[in-house]
Amino acid sequence: MPTSLYVIAGELSGDAHGAGLLRVLRQSCPDLRIGGAGGPQMREIAGMELRDWVEDSAVMGLWEVLKHYRWFQEQFRQMLEEIAVLQPQVLLLIDYPGFNLRFAKAVKEKHPSVKIVYYISPQVWAWNRGRIPKMARMLDEMMCLFPFEQEIFASAGLRTTFVGHPLVDELEAERVSQERDGKLLGLFPGSREREVSRLFPVMLDAAEKLLSGDASLRFSAPAASAKLAVLMREQVRSRGLGDAVEVTDGGSLALMQRATCGVIASGTATLEAAYFGLPYVLIYKVAWPTYWLGKMLVKIDFIGLVNILAGNAVVKELIQSDAEAPGIVAELRRLLVRGEERERMIASLRETAALLGGPGAHERAAEVVGEWLRGERKISVSAIANPPTLV
Repeated sequence: MPTSLYVIAGELSGDAHGAGLLRVLRQSCPDLRIGGAGGPQMREIAGMELRDWVEDSAVMGLWEVLKHYRWFQEQFRQMLEEIAVLQPQVLLLIDYPGFNLRFAKAVKEKHPSVKIVYYISPQVWAWNRGRIPKMARMLDEMMCLFPFEQEIFASAGLRTTFVGHPLVDELEAERVSQERDGKLLGLFPGSREREVSRLFPVMLDAAEKLLSGDASLRFSAPAASAKLAVLMREQVRSRGLGDAVEVTDGGSLALMQRATCGVIASGTATLEAAYFGLPYVLIYKVAWPTYWLGKMLVKIDFIGLVNILAGNAVVKELIQSDAEAPGIVAELRRLLVRGEERERMIASLRETAALLGGPGAHERAAEVVGEWLRGERKISVSAIANPPTLV
């Protein structure tokens, strides 16, 4: 029987990471047959047997999921039929836990010979650790991006490999050699319209207060899309801040290497800033019902990925009512004025970023999948207890 793989990614980020893995896997297994569902990048590598569904599947929030419930049911049914036809050696699930964990359970029941490998572990360690033993019963291996996740999943009896974060390869390709501008501050309000609408006005409030004390300061705010750029420029124009605040079309990674400090919405950008050694203050603000629900469900000490990874408060987190101009201004002034404290934060950010592993995450993940496809990978207690060291 020809070697075959079925893979599912439900969001654009998963599509990008999945494409990186599949690209490497194709080199070692050129005749591999790949089916499943993902996005345009994965389909370009896998071919027509992999459908592009992310434009419809990447819905957020309980209400949106309920509205699309019947559509998801139909996708679920079709995918199970495709598994029955393709008879893959491996089912590769990429992030997207709401759908993928349910699908893993169904495949384990109907097709127990299929090996199920998960890439980009769900953050159940933050919101529902009770699911981990269930995951251990239906998955054959978990591939983690963060080192602390390995012990959490392995302790439940699930074979777990820390492959490192694929972000490292992407960021290293964007690294430039340049001096920082001591008068330039970065404003990073997020990539979603709701985030920008809620957080960018607060960032502009802080910019106004900082400018009142030092008119020589300048601010740059990269917009994640053309639509957001229009929204952000209108806010800057309405406040008369056009001479001091520049809104750019993208360019966030370049700005992180040029600015002296910044303020960043919670998310992947906080890891990117850490990698480039940009001192910053993190802000997080959502609707209060969402916040209180999250507070009841999430059982971790920090919101920011950098602080979670480090296990301590490397950067200041300003959450909900604290995410206002006074707190932001106080922290940015501290970073601007106190050079020794700024340098200490830079050193801590770099130490934390090093925990993401070295370049080659996709290669390490592809090797794990390749071994399962070839029948070479066996459950090994010693492999779990003694994970490979990344250099």
